Amino acid sequence: MHKSTAAGASSQGSSGASAARQSTERGRTALAVGVVEKIAGMAAREVPGIHALGSGLSRTFGAMRDKVPGGKSGVGRGIKAEVGEKQTAIDIALVVEYGVVIPELASQVRENIIVAVERMTGLEVVEVNIAVNDVHLPDEPDIEEEETVAPGQRPKLQ
Repeated sequence: MHKSTAAGASSQGSSGASAARQSTERGRTALAVGVVEKIAGMAAREVPGIHALGSGLSRTFGAMRDKVPGGKSGVGRGIKAEVGEKQTAIDIALVVEYGVVIPELASQVRENIIVAVERMTGLEVVEVNIAVNDVHLPDEPDIEEEETVAPGQRPKLQ
């Protein structure tokens, strides 16, 4: 499907390890790692039963970053991708809703990520590793809903 040219193979600059390069007779397409991570994040969020992506610490920092004007989007939070010239491998950390059947959910998430990434990037997804880091209980507040109080400050009174 993709033809590698000598010019495409020899012109892998400083971002060769961090992006996929697909060469054709008429040019080259480079995919940044963040592109694959965002696609995988959106695909995972489409599956019912996912409460959040990422570990507790990454969600805490992400929630604070989302509140800062001009902060980066958290779509790829909890996802790590390794991207080669023709293949990619993806690691994802999940928090699931209480009551879901985790093996079935993991299978659905894996399939959704593979279909989305392969369709949108043309890369072969060789593996999707899923780590379920937590189960969100119905009576637990979301980490994003909790307000953090800086040391030495009093909490707001309502």
